[in-house]
Amino acid sequence: MKIASRMSSLLAGIAMVAVASAAKAEEITVGYFLEWPMPFQFAKATGLYDEALGMKVNWKSFDAGTAMSAAMASGDVQISVSQGVPPFVVATSAGQDLQIADIAVVYNDNDNCVVKEELEITKENAKELEGKKAGVPIGTAAHYGFLKQMEYFGVDVSTMEVVDMAPPDGAAAFAQGSLDMVCGWGGSLRRMVEHGNVLLTGAEKDEIGISVYDVTSVPASFAAENSDVLAKFLKVTADMNAKWLTDSAEMLPVIAKDAGMSEEDTAATLAGFQFPTVEDQLSDKWLGGATQTFLKGVGDFFKAQGNIPASRDTYDGAVTTDALSSASQM
Repeated sequence: MKIASRMSSLLAGIAMVAVASAAKAEEITVGYFLEWPMPFQFAKATGLYDEALGMKVNWKSFDAGTAMSAAMASGDVQISVSQGVPPFVVATSAGQDLQIADIAVVYNDNDNCVVKEELEITKENAKELEGKKAGVPIGTAAHYGFLKQMEYFGVDVSTMEVVDMAPPDGAAAFAQGSLDMVCGWGGSLRRMVEHGNVLLTGAEKDEIGISVYDVTSVPASFAAENSDVLAKFLKVTADMNAKWLTDSAEMLPVIAKDAGMSEEDTAATLAGFQFPTVEDQLSDKWLGGATQTFLKGVGDFFKAQGNIPASRDTYDGAVTTDALSSASQM
């Protein structure tokens, strides 16, 4: 399926799903990713969120941020932890009223594209990717990174066969030899690099302006009607990020089990993650201005690529700092 066609389907799906009405929550459902270990999972596994919020917190796993958007649009999920910026931008550009509540994780080295080893294609001869077949999870951070890398190397994506594939499926197909290139993150990315090589490291991507980070996103109606619940949720998350710096030995086995990974792989993945402090998140470097600017850049890029009909004039309203500010005072 062509990229533009797949993106159109995603946008149409978002537009057709009725947005849940705002209401005070008695219990909530939170979206997250398997094989994507983060400190918050210690609190998830030990019931600390339920205790802090005074309500039942249900958890639902996803394989892509685009599915998180659809689940929040339907009212099935109230909070999504670690949604990629590109799927968030796709949804909000289509009119879905979502807001970023915090910066979940920064991970330039844990989201990338991998080229089949036998092709011997590196950053020196990347133009040879033209005409090749790539498995890409459309509308995600990996998709954005793929497009930006191809733009950087001058590769004409229209000559490629781009297949929409969730990272686990892409990793399996890549191992079987049916793809020339594949993009993904986390455990799937680790399996991908067993059969190929990346074109750019995380540091090299950062140098050319490919920032990779996820956010905690919520429907704006939920943020408005349940600001106290959201603030408490963000407070627990921030506490777990801080705890990881001092008590990783205690947390690691719990996080690994919850993520469905070995402790070794969990530790290796977390070593490539950064978790900005609440103070940093509220600064101009993040939610105080830079994130809004980045959202606009991603939206305009997708528009220029023909992947979405239009970007928003501004994404200022797609960020809320109210709950995080409250959490910082708790």
